[in-house]
Amino acid sequence: MNAKEASIIRDLSLAPEGHLKIDWASAHMPVLNRIKEEFEREQPFAGLKVAISLHLEAKTAYLAKVVAAGGASVAITGSNPLSTQDDVCAALVEDGITVFAKYNPDPAEYKELLIKTLETEPDLIIDDGGDLVTILHAERRDLLKNVRGGAEETTTGILRLKAMEREGQLQFPMVAVNDAYCKYLFDNRYGTGQSVWDGINRTTNLVVAGKTVVVVGYGWCGKGVAKRAQGLGANVIVTEIDAIKAVEAYMDGFAVMPMEEAAKHGDFFVTVTGNRDVIRGEHYAVMKDGAILSNAGHFDVEVNKPELEALSESKRTVRRNIEEYKLKDGRRIYLLAEGRLVNLAAGDGHPAEIMDMTFALQALSLRHVNEQYEAIGSKVVNVPYELDEQVARFKLASLGLSIDHLSDEQKKYLDSWTEH
Repeated sequence: MNAKEASIIRDLSLAPEGHLKIDWASAHMPVLNRIKEEFEREQPFAGLKVAISLHLEAKTAYLAKVVAAGGASVAITGSNPLSTQDDVCAALVEDGITVFAKYNPDPAEYKELLIKTLETEPDLIIDDGGDLVTILHAERRDLLKNVRGGAEETTTGILRLKAMEREGQLQFPMVAVNDAYCKYLFDNRYGTGQSVWDGINRTTNLVVAGKTVVVVGYGWCGKGVAKRAQGLGANVIVTEIDAIKAVEAYMDGFAVMPMEEAAKHGDFFVTVTGNRDVIRGEHYAVMKDGAILSNAGHFDVEVNKPELEALSESKRTVRRNIEEYKLKDGRRIYLLAEGRLVNLAAGDGHPAEIMDMTFALQALSLRHVNEQYEAIGSKVVNVPYELDEQVARFKLASLGLSIDHLSDEQKKYLDSWTEH
Protein backbone atom coordinates (compact mmCIF):
# COMPACT_ATOMS: atom_id res chain seq x y z
CA MET A 1 0.00 0.00 0.00
CA ASN A 2 1.44 3.38 -0.98
CA ALA A 3 1.50 6.52 1.19
CA LYS A 4 -1.65 8.03 -0.31
CA GLU A 5 -3.66 4.86 0.25
CA ALA A 6 -2.37 4.24 3.78
CA SER A 7 -2.44 7.78 5.18
CA ILE A 8 -5.17 9.36 7.27
CA ILE A 9 -5.12 13.14 6.82
CA ARG A 10 -7.59 16.00 6.50
CA ASP A 11 -7.34 17.03 2.84
CA LEU A 12 -4.76 16.11 0.19
CA SER A 13 -5.65 19.19 -1.87
CA LEU A 14 -3.91 21.36 0.75
CA ALA A 15 -0.52 20.03 -0.34
CA PRO A 16 0.68 23.03 -2.42
CA GLU A 17 0.69 25.35 0.60
CA GLY A 18 2.38 22.66 2.66
CA HIS A 19 5.15 22.29 0.10
CA LEU A 20 5.83 26.03 0.30
CA LYS A 21 6.13 25.84 4.09
CA ILE A 22 8.50 22.87 3.94
CA ASP A 23 10.60 24.53 1.24
CA TRP A 24 10.90 27.69 3.36
CA ALA A 25 11.96 25.71 6.43
CA SER A 26 14.47 23.55 4.60
CA ALA A 27 16.09 26.62 3.03
CA HIS A 28 16.92 27.77 6.58
CA MET A 29 18.15 24.41 7.91
CA PRO A 30 21.72 24.08 6.57
CA VAL A 31 22.86 21.54 9.17
CA LEU A 32 20.04 19.16 8.32
CA ASN A 33 20.71 19.72 4.63
CA ARG A 34 24.28 18.56 5.13
CA ILE A 35 23.14 15.47 7.03
CA LYS A 36 20.61 14.73 4.29
CA GLU A 37 23.46 14.61 1.78
CA GLU A 38 25.32 12.13 4.01
CA PHE A 39 22.23 9.98 4.41
CA GLU A 40 21.58 9.93 0.66
CA ARG A 41 25.12 8.63 0.10
CA GLU A 42 25.32 6.19 3.02
CA GLN A 43 21.69 4.92 3.28
CA PRO A 44 21.94 4.17 7.04
CA PHE A 45 18.25 3.19 7.30
CA ALA A 46 17.96 1.12 4.15
CA GLY A 47 15.15 -1.40 4.48
CA LEU A 48 14.05 -0.11 7.90
CA LYS A 49 10.76 1.37 9.10
CA VAL A 50 10.79 4.52 11.22
CA ALA A 51 7.83 5.85 13.24
CA ILE A 52 7.88 9.52 14.23
CA SER A 53 5.66 11.40 16.68
CA LEU A 54 6.50 15.11 16.79
CA HIS A 55 4.69 18.42 16.42
CA LEU A 56 3.75 18.02 12.80
CA GLU A 57 4.61 21.24 11.07
CA ALA A 58 7.08 22.23 8.37
CA LYS A 59 10.35 21.74 10.24
CA THR A 60 9.30 18.31 11.47
CA ALA A 61 8.21 17.42 7.97
CA TYR A 62 11.69 18.17 6.69
CA LEU A 63 13.22 15.91 9.36
CA ALA A 64 10.92 13.12 8.14
CA LYS A 65 12.16 13.70 4.58
CA VAL A 66 15.79 13.58 5.74
CA VAL A 67 15.21 10.25 7.49
CA ALA A 68 13.47 8.95 4.38
CA ALA A 69 16.46 10.10 2.31
CA GLY A 70 18.52 7.67 4.41
CA GLY A 71 16.52 4.77 3.03
CA ALA A 72 13.79 4.49 5.65
CA SER A 73 10.10 3.89 5.14
CA VAL A 74 8.66 6.64 7.36
CA ALA A 75 5.30 6.88 9.10
CA ILE A 76 4.61 10.07 11.04
CA THR A 77 1.96 11.40 13.40
CA GLY A 78 1.49 14.50 15.53
CA SER A 79 2.40 14.83 19.20
CA ASN A 80 -0.23 17.46 20.03
CA PRO A 81 -3.75 17.77 18.57
CA LEU A 82 -3.46 21.54 18.05
CA SER A 83 0.04 21.72 16.55
CA THR A 84 -0.58 19.55 13.48
CA GLN A 85 -0.78 21.52 10.22
CA ASP A 86 -3.04 19.85 7.67
CA ASP A 87 -1.34 21.37 4.62
CA VAL A 88 2.04 20.06 5.75
CA CYS A 89 0.55 16.59 6.25
CA ALA A 90 -0.81 16.64 2.70
CA ALA A 91 2.56 17.70 1.28
CA LEU A 92 4.34 14.85 3.06
CA VAL A 93 1.90 12.33 1.64
CA GLU A 94 2.62 13.65 -1.86
CA ASP A 95 6.31 13.16 -1.07
CA GLY A 96 5.73 9.47 -0.32
CA ILE A 97 5.64 9.57 3.48
CA THR A 98 2.78 7.88 5.33
CA VAL A 99 0.96 10.32 7.62
CA PHE A 100 -1.57 9.64 10.36
CA ALA A 101 -2.44 13.12 11.59
CA LYS A 102 -5.10 15.82 11.53
CA TYR A 103 -5.46 19.19 13.20
CA ASN A 104 -7.59 19.03 16.36
CA PRO A 105 -8.92 15.46 16.30
CA ASP A 106 -10.99 14.38 19.26
CA PRO A 107 -9.07 12.49 21.98
CA ALA A 108 -10.14 9.06 20.77
CA GLU A 109 -9.12 9.75 17.17
CA TYR A 110 -5.84 11.30 18.29
CA LYS A 111 -5.00 8.11 20.19
CA GLU A 112 -6.01 5.99 17.21
CA LEU A 113 -3.66 7.93 14.94
CA LEU A 114 -0.77 7.21 17.31
CA ILE A 115 -1.64 3.53 17.26
CA LYS A 116 -1.93 3.48 13.45
CA THR A 117 1.61 4.84 13.28
CA LEU A 118 2.86 2.04 15.50
CA GLU A 119 0.97 -0.56 13.48
CA THR A 120 3.44 0.06 10.65
CA GLU A 121 5.72 -2.13 12.86
CA PRO A 122 8.69 0.24 13.11
CA ASP A 123 12.32 -0.70 13.66
CA LEU A 124 13.16 2.75 15.03
CA ILE A 125 11.22 5.52 16.77
CA ILE A 126 11.47 9.28 17.21
CA ASP A 127 9.17 10.26 20.07
CA ASP A 128 7.96 13.48 21.70
CA GLY A 129 6.66 13.20 25.25
CA GLY A 130 6.98 9.43 25.30
CA ASP A 131 3.56 8.69 23.80
CA LEU A 132 4.67 6.10 21.24
CA VAL A 133 6.93 4.29 23.70
CA THR A 134 4.26 4.28 26.41
CA ILE A 135 1.61 2.83 24.10
CA LEU A 136 4.05 0.15 22.93
CA HIS A 137 4.82 -0.94 26.48
CA ALA A 138 1.38 -0.53 28.06
CA GLU A 139 -1.09 -1.40 25.31
CA ARG A 140 0.51 -2.80 22.17
CA ARG A 141 3.30 -5.05 23.32
CA ASP A 142 2.66 -7.16 20.23
CA LEU A 143 4.38 -4.40 18.25
CA LEU A 144 7.57 -4.35 20.37
CA LYS A 145 9.30 -7.20 18.57
CA ASN A 146 10.90 -5.22 15.75
CA VAL A 147 11.88 -2.08 17.66
CA ARG A 148 15.64 -1.60 17.91
CA GLY A 149 15.50 1.74 19.73
CA GLY A 150 14.79 5.39 19.30
CA ALA A 151 15.28 8.99 20.34
CA GLU A 152 13.21 11.21 22.65
CA GLU A 153 12.73 14.95 22.12
CA THR A 154 11.47 16.33 25.42
CA THR A 155 12.08 16.65 29.15
CA THR A 156 8.65 15.15 29.82
CA GLY A 157 9.37 12.14 27.64
CA ILE A 158 12.74 11.51 29.27
CA LEU A 159 11.15 11.59 32.72
CA ARG A 160 8.67 8.92 31.59
CA LEU A 161 11.42 6.83 29.99
CA LYS A 162 13.62 6.94 33.08
CA ALA A 163 10.68 5.87 35.22
CA MET A 164 10.21 2.89 32.89
CA GLU A 165 13.92 2.10 33.08
CA ARG A 166 13.92 2.25 36.90
CA GLU A 167 11.02 -0.19 37.01
CA GLY A 168 12.72 -2.56 34.58
CA GLN A 169 10.01 -2.05 31.96
CA LEU A 170 11.91 -0.40 29.11
CA GLN A 171 12.45 -2.92 26.32
CA PHE A 172 14.86 -1.06 24.02
CA PRO A 173 17.40 1.80 24.13
CA MET A 174 16.29 5.43 23.86
CA VAL A 175 18.60 8.38 23.29
CA ALA A 176 17.80 11.42 25.44
CA VAL A 177 18.08 14.07 22.74
CA ASN A 178 16.59 16.71 25.03
CA ASP A 179 19.64 16.48 27.31
CA ALA A 180 22.19 17.21 24.58
CA TYR A 181 24.00 20.54 24.72
CA CYS A 182 22.82 21.59 21.26
CA LYS A 183 19.24 20.90 22.37
CA TYR A 184 18.83 22.57 25.74
CA LEU A 185 21.28 25.43 25.25
CA PHE A 186 19.65 26.57 22.02
CA ASP A 187 16.27 24.90 21.44
CA ASN A 188 15.04 25.05 25.04
CA ARG A 189 16.44 28.50 25.75
CA TYR A 190 16.40 30.53 22.54
CA GLY A 191 13.78 28.52 20.70
CA THR A 192 11.24 28.37 23.51
CA GLY A 193 11.96 31.94 24.54
CA GLN A 194 11.17 33.32 21.11
CA SER A 195 8.37 30.98 20.07
CA VAL A 196 6.40 31.33 23.32
CA TRP A 197 6.22 35.08 22.94
CA ASP A 198 5.50 34.76 19.22
CA GLY A 199 2.48 32.64 20.17
CA ILE A 200 1.30 34.89 23.00
CA ASN A 201 1.72 38.11 21.04
CA ARG A 202 0.08 36.75 17.92
CA THR A 203 -2.85 35.38 19.90
CA THR A 204 -3.54 38.28 22.25
CA ASN A 205 -2.35 41.31 20.25
CA LEU A 206 -1.61 43.00 23.59
CA VAL A 207 1.42 44.94 24.74
CA VAL A 208 3.90 43.21 27.05
CA ALA A 209 5.99 46.25 28.03
CA GLY A 210 5.19 47.43 31.53
CA LYS A 211 3.18 44.31 32.36
CA THR A 212 4.12 41.73 34.98
CA VAL A 213 5.00 38.29 33.64
CA VAL A 214 5.11 35.27 35.96
CA VAL A 215 7.35 32.48 34.66
CA VAL A 216 6.65 29.22 36.46
CA GLY A 217 9.84 27.16 36.40
CA TYR A 218 13.40 28.32 35.71
CA GLY A 219 14.89 25.46 33.76
CA TRP A 220 16.37 26.12 30.34
CA CYS A 221 12.96 26.82 28.83
CA GLY A 222 12.01 29.10 31.71
CA LYS A 223 15.27 31.01 31.34
CA GLY A 224 14.47 31.70 27.70
CA VAL A 225 10.88 32.77 28.39
CA ALA A 226 11.96 35.09 31.22
CA LYS A 227 14.76 36.68 29.22
CA ARG A 228 12.51 37.38 26.24
CA ALA A 229 9.83 38.83 28.50
CA GLN A 230 12.45 41.12 29.99
CA GLY A 231 13.50 42.13 26.49
CA LEU A 232 9.90 43.03 25.69
CA GLY A 233 9.87 45.41 28.65
CA ALA A 234 8.03 43.28 31.18
CA ASN A 235 8.58 43.05 34.90
CA VAL A 236 9.38 39.38 35.48
CA ILE A 237 8.63 37.19 38.49
CA VAL A 238 9.98 33.64 38.65
CA THR A 239 8.48 30.88 40.80
CA GLU A 240 10.54 27.76 41.56
CA ILE A 241 10.74 24.68 43.78
CA ASP A 242 14.52 24.32 43.28
CA ALA A 243 16.57 26.56 45.58
CA ILE A 244 19.57 26.63 43.24
CA LYS A 245 17.50 27.68 40.25
CA ALA A 246 15.74 30.28 42.38
CA VAL A 247 19.08 31.84 43.34
CA GLU A 248 20.06 31.80 39.67
CA ALA A 249 16.84 33.61 38.69
CA TYR A 250 17.46 36.20 41.41
CA MET A 251 21.03 36.81 40.19
CA ASP A 252 19.74 37.06 36.63
CA GLY A 253 17.74 40.07 37.80
CA PHE A 254 14.27 38.59 38.31
CA ALA A 255 11.98 38.74 41.32
CA VAL A 256 11.53 35.37 43.03
CA MET A 257 8.54 34.42 45.16
CA PRO A 258 6.06 31.58 45.77
CA MET A 259 3.16 31.20 43.35
CA GLU A 260 0.61 32.13 46.03
CA GLU A 261 2.21 35.59 46.11
CA ALA A 262 3.11 35.87 42.41
CA ALA A 263 -0.48 35.05 41.45
CA LYS A 264 -1.57 38.41 42.91
CA HIS A 265 0.72 40.37 40.61
CA GLY A 266 0.79 38.65 37.23
CA ASP A 267 -0.70 39.98 34.01
CA PHE A 268 0.73 37.11 31.94
CA PHE A 269 1.56 33.64 33.29
CA VAL A 270 3.71 31.07 31.46
CA THR A 271 4.16 27.58 32.90
CA VAL A 272 7.29 25.63 31.90
CA THR A 273 7.73 22.93 34.53
CA GLY A 274 6.72 19.57 33.04
CA ASN A 275 4.58 19.00 36.16
CA ARG A 276 0.86 19.22 36.80
CA ASP A 277 -1.32 21.73 38.68
CA VAL A 278 1.33 24.41 39.09
CA ILE A 279 -1.45 26.99 38.65
CA ARG A 280 -4.59 25.92 40.48
CA GLY A 281 -7.60 26.96 42.54
CA GLU A 282 -5.97 28.98 45.31
CA HIS A 283 -4.04 30.93 42.71
CA TYR A 284 -7.12 31.77 40.65
CA ALA A 285 -8.72 33.10 43.81
CA VAL A 286 -6.23 35.98 44.06
CA MET A 287 -5.49 36.74 40.39
CA LYS A 288 -6.17 40.09 38.79
CA ASP A 289 -9.16 40.63 36.57
CA GLY A 290 -7.91 39.98 33.04
CA ALA A 291 -4.99 37.70 33.92
CA ILE A 292 -3.77 35.68 30.92
CA LEU A 293 -2.61 32.09 31.40
CA SER A 294 -0.48 30.05 29.02
CA ASN A 295 1.53 26.85 29.09
CA ALA A 296 4.79 25.92 27.41
CA GLY A 297 5.20 22.52 29.08
CA HIS A 298 4.46 19.38 27.11
CA PHE A 299 1.02 18.36 28.40
CA ASP A 300 -2.05 20.48 29.13
CA VAL A 301 -1.99 19.72 32.87
CA GLU A 302 0.18 22.53 34.21
CA VAL A 303 -2.77 24.91 34.38
CA ASN A 304 -5.54 23.10 36.29
CA LYS A 305 -8.53 23.56 33.98
CA PRO A 306 -11.14 21.65 36.02
CA GLU A 307 -10.55 23.88 39.04
CA LEU A 308 -10.74 26.99 36.86
CA GLU A 309 -14.04 25.81 35.41
CA ALA A 310 -15.40 25.02 38.87
CA LEU A 311 -14.72 28.59 39.98
CA SER A 312 -16.34 30.07 36.87
CA GLU A 313 -19.94 30.88 36.08
CA SER A 314 -19.38 31.01 32.33
CA LYS A 315 -16.83 30.26 29.63
CA ARG A 316 -16.65 31.56 26.07
CA THR A 317 -14.17 31.86 23.22
CA VAL A 318 -13.42 35.56 22.79
CA ARG A 319 -10.73 35.26 20.13
CA ARG A 320 -9.10 32.35 18.35
CA ASN A 321 -7.17 30.34 20.94
CA ILE A 322 -8.43 32.49 23.84
CA GLU A 323 -11.04 31.21 26.26
CA GLU A 324 -12.53 33.63 28.79
CA TYR A 325 -13.47 32.19 32.17
CA LYS A 326 -15.77 34.54 34.06
CA LEU A 327 -15.48 33.87 37.76
CA LYS A 328 -18.43 34.08 40.11
CA ASP A 329 -17.12 37.36 41.56
CA GLY A 330 -17.00 38.93 38.09
CA ARG A 331 -13.25 38.65 37.45
CA ARG A 332 -12.16 37.30 34.08
CA ILE A 333 -9.26 34.92 33.53
CA TYR A 334 -8.10 34.08 30.03
CA LEU A 335 -6.57 30.75 28.98
CA LEU A 336 -4.59 30.51 25.75
CA ALA A 337 -4.69 27.47 23.43
CA GLU A 338 -6.67 25.32 25.89
CA GLY A 339 -3.63 25.19 28.14
CA ARG A 340 -1.67 23.29 25.49
CA LEU A 341 1.75 24.34 24.20
CA VAL A 342 1.17 27.99 23.38
CA ASN A 343 4.15 28.22 21.03
CA LEU A 344 2.82 25.43 18.81
CA ALA A 345 -0.93 25.33 19.41
CA ALA A 346 -1.11 29.10 18.90
CA GLY A 347 2.04 29.62 16.84
CA ASP A 348 4.51 28.00 14.44
CA GLY A 349 6.92 26.66 17.03
CA HIS A 350 10.62 27.32 17.26
CA PRO A 351 12.50 29.15 14.50
CA ALA A 352 13.79 26.99 11.67
CA GLU A 353 17.45 27.75 12.44
CA ILE A 354 16.97 26.46 15.99
CA MET A 355 15.16 23.28 15.00
CA ASP A 356 17.87 22.71 12.43
CA MET A 357 20.24 21.83 15.28
CA THR A 358 17.71 19.84 17.31
CA PHE A 359 16.53 17.76 14.37
CA ALA A 360 20.13 17.23 13.27
CA LEU A 361 20.65 15.66 16.70
CA GLN A 362 17.55 13.53 16.19
CA ALA A 363 18.75 12.27 12.82
CA LEU A 364 22.27 11.48 14.04
CA SER A 365 20.99 9.91 17.26
CA LEU A 366 18.66 7.66 15.27
CA ARG A 367 21.59 6.49 13.16
CA HIS A 368 23.65 5.96 16.34
CA VAL A 369 21.03 3.84 18.10
CA ASN A 370 20.50 1.78 14.95
CA GLU A 371 24.21 1.01 14.83
CA GLN A 372 24.66 0.41 18.57
CA TYR A 373 21.32 -0.86 19.90
CA GLU A 374 22.63 -4.30 20.88
CA ALA A 375 25.61 -2.83 22.74
CA ILE A 376 23.52 -0.14 24.48
CA GLY A 377 20.81 -2.42 25.84
CA SER A 378 17.41 -1.43 27.21
CA LYS A 379 18.18 1.90 28.85
CA VAL A 380 18.10 5.66 28.41
CA VAL A 381 21.41 7.06 27.16
CA ASN A 382 22.76 10.50 26.40
CA VAL A 383 23.62 11.74 22.94
CA PRO A 384 27.32 10.95 22.43
CA TYR A 385 29.37 14.13 22.85
CA GLU A 386 30.96 13.72 19.45
CA LEU A 387 27.52 13.96 17.80
CA ASP A 388 26.70 17.07 19.83
CA GLU A 389 29.99 18.61 18.77
CA GLN A 390 29.48 17.56 15.15
CA VAL A 391 26.18 19.45 15.03
CA ALA A 392 27.88 22.54 16.50
CA ARG A 393 30.70 22.31 13.94
CA PHE A 394 28.20 22.04 11.08
CA LYS A 395 26.33 25.03 12.50
CA LEU A 396 29.49 27.15 12.69
CA ALA A 397 30.40 26.20 9.13
CA SER A 398 26.93 27.23 7.92
CA LEU A 399 27.46 30.63 9.57
CA GLY A 400 30.87 31.06 7.96
CA LEU A 401 32.55 30.97 11.38
CA SER A 402 35.69 29.19 12.51
CA ILE A 403 37.28 28.61 15.92
CA ASP A 404 40.73 27.95 17.34
CA HIS A 405 42.26 24.53 17.94
CA LEU A 406 44.68 23.35 20.59
CA SER A 407 48.31 22.86 19.58
CA ASP A 408 50.08 19.63 20.52
CA GLU A 409 51.94 21.53 23.24
CA GLN A 410 48.67 22.87 24.67
CA LYS A 411 47.11 19.41 24.69
CA LYS A 412 50.17 18.01 26.47
CA TYR A 413 50.00 20.82 29.04
CA LEU A 414 46.34 20.21 29.78
CA ASP A 415 46.90 16.47 30.14
CA SER A 416 49.88 16.85 32.47
CA TRP A 417 50.00 17.29 36.23
CA THR A 418 53.76 18.00 36.42
CA GLU A 419 54.27 20.83 33.91
CA HIS A 420 52.13 23.56 35.48
